[in-house]
Amino acid sequence: QVQLLESGGGSVQVGGSLRLSCAASGDKYSVNCMGWFRQAPGKEREGVAGLYIGIANRYYTNSVKGRFTISRDNDKNTLYLQMNSLKPEDTAVYYCAASYRCPDLWKAVEAGRDYVMDYWGKGTLVTVSS
Repeated sequence: QVQLLESGGGSVQVGGSLRLSCAASGDKYSVNCMGWFRQAPGKEREGVAGLYIGIANRYYTNSVKGRFTISRDNDKNTLYLQMNSLKPEDTAVYYCAASYRCPDLWKAVEAGRDYVMDYWGKGTLVTVSS
Protein backbone atom coordinates (compact mmCIF):
# COMPACT_ATOMS: atom_id res chain seq x y z
CA GLN A 1 0.00 0.00 0.00
CA VAL A 2 1.29 3.42 -1.02
CA GLN A 3 -0.16 6.74 0.06
CA LEU A 4 0.44 9.90 -1.94
CA LEU A 5 0.01 13.46 -0.75
CA GLU A 6 0.27 16.38 -3.17
CA SER A 7 1.11 19.92 -2.19
CA GLY A 8 2.25 23.15 -3.81
CA GLY A 9 -0.82 24.05 -5.80
CA GLY A 10 -2.13 27.58 -5.86
CA SER A 11 -2.88 30.59 -8.01
CA VAL A 12 -0.25 32.17 -10.25
CA GLN A 13 -0.10 34.69 -13.04
CA VAL A 14 0.50 33.65 -16.63
CA GLY A 15 4.20 33.12 -17.21
CA GLY A 16 4.81 32.31 -13.58
CA SER A 17 6.23 29.20 -11.99
CA LEU A 18 5.06 26.68 -9.47
CA ARG A 19 6.48 23.51 -7.99
CA LEU A 20 4.24 20.64 -7.02
CA SER A 21 5.37 18.03 -4.53
CA CYS A 22 4.11 14.52 -3.92
CA ALA A 23 5.16 12.84 -0.70
CA ALA A 24 4.95 9.07 -0.84
CA SER A 25 4.59 6.81 2.16
CA GLY A 26 4.05 3.13 2.66
CA ASP A 27 5.67 0.42 0.60
CA LYS A 28 7.87 2.42 -1.73
CA TYR A 29 9.27 -0.74 -3.23
CA SER A 30 5.91 -1.66 -4.71
CA VAL A 31 6.18 1.34 -7.01
CA ASN A 32 7.90 1.07 -10.38
CA CYS A 33 6.61 4.23 -12.00
CA MET A 34 5.21 7.58 -10.99
CA GLY A 35 3.60 10.43 -12.81
CA TRP A 36 1.56 13.59 -12.80
CA PHE A 37 -1.90 13.83 -14.31
CA ARG A 38 -4.31 16.71 -14.47
CA GLN A 39 -7.99 17.30 -15.01
CA ALA A 40 -9.59 20.57 -16.01
CA PRO A 41 -13.30 21.21 -15.43
CA GLY A 42 -15.41 19.39 -17.99
CA LYS A 43 -12.43 17.59 -19.47
CA GLU A 44 -10.96 14.13 -19.19
CA ARG A 45 -7.98 13.51 -16.99
CA GLU A 46 -4.78 13.58 -19.00
CA GLY A 47 -1.21 12.49 -18.55
CA VAL A 48 1.29 15.29 -18.02
CA ALA A 49 4.63 13.79 -17.01
CA GLY A 50 5.95 10.41 -15.96
CA LEU A 51 9.01 8.45 -15.01
CA TYR A 52 10.13 4.93 -14.23
CA ILE A 53 11.91 4.29 -10.96
CA GLY A 54 15.60 3.71 -11.53
CA ILE A 55 15.51 4.90 -15.14
CA ALA A 56 16.81 8.29 -16.23
CA ASN A 57 14.32 8.94 -19.02
CA ARG A 58 11.45 11.32 -18.42
CA TYR A 59 8.25 11.57 -20.43
CA TYR A 60 5.98 14.52 -21.10
CA THR A 61 2.93 15.34 -23.10
CA ASN A 62 3.67 17.75 -25.95
CA SER A 63 1.82 20.68 -24.44
CA VAL A 64 4.20 20.89 -21.47
CA LYS A 65 7.52 19.88 -23.01
CA GLY A 66 10.17 22.48 -22.37
CA ARG A 67 8.10 24.06 -19.59
CA PHE A 68 7.56 21.29 -17.03
CA THR A 69 10.14 19.06 -15.38
CA ILE A 70 9.39 15.91 -13.42
CA SER A 71 11.92 14.74 -10.88
CA ARG A 72 12.20 12.49 -7.86
CA ASP A 73 14.16 12.79 -4.64
CA ASN A 74 14.82 9.24 -3.51
CA ASP A 75 16.04 10.27 -0.05
CA LYS A 76 12.90 12.29 0.64
CA ASN A 77 10.68 9.81 -1.18
CA THR A 78 9.08 12.73 -2.95
CA LEU A 79 8.07 13.36 -6.54
CA TYR A 80 8.15 16.89 -7.96
CA LEU A 81 6.74 18.73 -10.91
CA GLN A 82 8.45 22.02 -11.67
CA MET A 83 6.14 24.11 -13.83
CA ASN A 84 7.50 27.16 -15.63
CA SER A 85 6.00 29.58 -18.15
CA LEU A 86 2.54 28.67 -16.98
CA LYS A 87 -0.41 29.27 -19.26
CA PRO A 88 -4.14 29.57 -18.54
CA GLU A 89 -4.57 26.19 -20.25
CA ASP A 90 -2.54 24.64 -17.43
CA THR A 91 -5.33 25.38 -14.97
CA ALA A 92 -6.46 22.05 -13.55
CA VAL A 93 -6.42 19.77 -10.57
CA TYR A 94 -3.09 17.99 -10.64
CA TYR A 95 -2.82 14.44 -9.37
CA CYS A 96 0.22 12.49 -8.35
CA ALA A 97 0.07 8.80 -9.17
CA ALA A 98 2.17 5.69 -8.77
CA SER A 99 1.93 2.12 -9.93
CA TYR A 100 3.61 -1.25 -9.64
CA ARG A 101 2.76 -2.41 -13.12
CA CYS A 102 3.41 0.22 -15.77
CA PRO A 103 3.00 -1.21 -19.26
CA ASP A 104 3.23 1.60 -21.82
CA LEU A 105 2.86 4.39 -19.28
CA TRP A 106 5.29 6.46 -21.30
CA LYS A 107 3.08 6.19 -24.34
CA ALA A 108 -0.02 7.32 -22.48
CA VAL A 109 1.80 10.28 -20.96
CA GLU A 110 3.29 11.43 -24.25
CA ALA A 111 -0.14 11.22 -25.83
CA GLY A 112 -1.71 13.16 -22.98
CA ARG A 113 -4.04 10.32 -22.11
CA ASP A 114 -5.24 9.04 -18.79
CA TYR A 115 -3.73 5.85 -17.43
CA VAL A 116 -4.80 3.30 -14.86
CA MET A 117 -2.40 3.68 -11.95
CA ASP A 118 -2.51 1.71 -8.70
CA TYR A 119 -2.27 4.68 -6.37
CA TRP A 120 -3.56 8.24 -6.61
CA GLY A 121 -3.26 11.34 -4.51
CA LYS A 122 -6.25 13.53 -3.75
CA GLY A 123 -5.10 16.26 -6.11
CA THR A 124 -3.97 19.85 -5.79
CA LEU A 125 -5.51 22.76 -7.67
CA VAL A 126 -3.42 24.95 -9.94
CA THR A 127 -4.99 28.12 -11.29
CA VAL A 128 -3.22 30.26 -13.87
CA SER A 129 -4.76 33.65 -14.52
CA SER A 130 -4.01 36.20 -17.21
